[in-house]
Amino acid sequence: MKMSSTVNAPHVTIDGEHLTLEDVHLVSREHAQVAISLEAYEKVKKSREIVQRFLDVGKPIYGVNTGFGALANIRISKEKLKELQKNIILSHSAGVGNYLPEDFVRAMILIRANALAKGLSGVRPIVVEKLVELLNKKITPAVPEIGSVGASGDLAPLSHIAMVLIGEGKVVRDGKAVVFSPSDYNFQPIHLEEKEGLSLINGTQFMAAHLSLIVRDLEKLMEIATLVAASSVDVLLGTPAAFDERIQLARPHPGQIKIAQMLREFLDGSQIRESHKNCGKVQDAYTLRTIPQVYGAVLDIIQWVKEVVQREINSATDNPLIFEDEVISGGNFHGEPLALCADYLSIALTSMGNMIERRIDRLLNPKVNEGLPPFLAGGEEGLNSGYMIWQYTAAAICNENKVLSHPASADSIPTSAYQEDHVSMGANAVRKLRKIFENIVSLVSIEAMLVSVALDSRRPLKSSCKIEDFYGKINLKLSEDRYFGENFEKVKEVILKEVFS
Repeated sequence: MKMSSTVNAPHVTIDGEHLTLEDVHLVSREHAQVAISLEAYEKVKKSREIVQRFLDVGKPIYGVNTGFGALANIRISKEKLKELQKNIILSHSAGVGNYLPEDFVRAMILIRANALAKGLSGVRPIVVEKLVELLNKKITPAVPEIGSVGASGDLAPLSHIAMVLIGEGKVVRDGKAVVFSPSDYNFQPIHLEEKEGLSLINGTQFMAAHLSLIVRDLEKLMEIATLVAASSVDVLLGTPAAFDERIQLARPHPGQIKIAQMLREFLDGSQIRESHKNCGKVQDAYTLRTIPQVYGAVLDIIQWVKEVVQREINSATDNPLIFEDEVISGGNFHGEPLALCADYLSIALTSMGNMIERRIDRLLNPKVNEGLPPFLAGGEEGLNSGYMIWQYTAAAICNENKVLSHPASADSIPTSAYQEDHVSMGANAVRKLRKIFENIVSLVSIEAMLVSVALDSRRPLKSSCKIEDFYGKINLKLSEDRYFGENFEKVKEVILKEVFS
């Protein structure tokens, strides 16, 4: 991908080879304009010519002049080939449930367009152009969340996008799903030709879109979560000794080394630390001492998933694929690589969340919070409960994460009359991951809220400059009981602004 930008109008150019996670973010959330490179246009055009050549000699091609799935051995007459492509879109639009957030739908469209731009799918250039037009005109198809088993690709979700291309289906307008009226958007629907319906829906873009956005956001969140963890160590009078570089180099996992370095930088110059430097404490509880090992492992997994997803968003994931002298049926639509990534991340984030919840308890629990007010309550003790119940909320979130972290990919249910007899369940894996990510944001927000109050109770001592700068945006005070939900929302807003920046 090549990218150019002006102050207000970034542009992303797709070529099937160089799309990045940041590009996906720009298009899906910042509404960057999208263009197709000239090289990609020529590749797509050539691929279509190959399909036409095979059609002219009557060569049987799956999904082009045959039925689909278990019906693959049924030949379709020449005069009905275009009807076949429209039928697959109509019949496969079988999604149910809540509609997918708009940024995830836009990410799906972009990644699908980029996959077709590789020139291995046999569609006409206008098909790619129409997908790009949806993005540039901010036409967002209404895509139900449930319906994909992650092989043969994300058929149902992608079909709901393709419905809009042919002038049918629903779009999201003013936050509501409404019947699509092409004239409202000056959009000319496309009439599909051979293979084009199948090429639009036979891919992994529901899964890839989720992972692209979540992994990008997780990289941002991990830095904030590490700062918040460091601030918990500080207000709980912990020691940074366990973050010593020599310890990390003795077990040189990259993530562990990186997190420990961040912790040292975040804690550097803290007056709170200096106030108890010679207290004689040898070591802290695991939730303070082993942050590099736990958060570092999560960071390593994020990096691995990022590499997988980066390859995926520049891959041809439909079937069959069109090569110079042959049309070959394969299995690139199978979502196993993405399903395993999502499940692995879900487990990792759940474990990280468990650690956050234990620090939340330590901040509130008078038995272990190093002299902070019980439950961070101001005023008369007993009359005020403070933030006591926020630990309950954290526990409820962690319990939900533990349920959601069961691997979707451990299951497979045969589809299409045993023809498609192993599926990845990757769509459910990424849906669960999205919820776990939201839950982790809430846990980090609760921890940060409590630390902000704890910092106030440690005055006049201050933490490090970096920690004080962050909490200056929050600035909560120790107080008598009131509705603390507003504090939580304030903290969460600060964190999300950092994540999505």
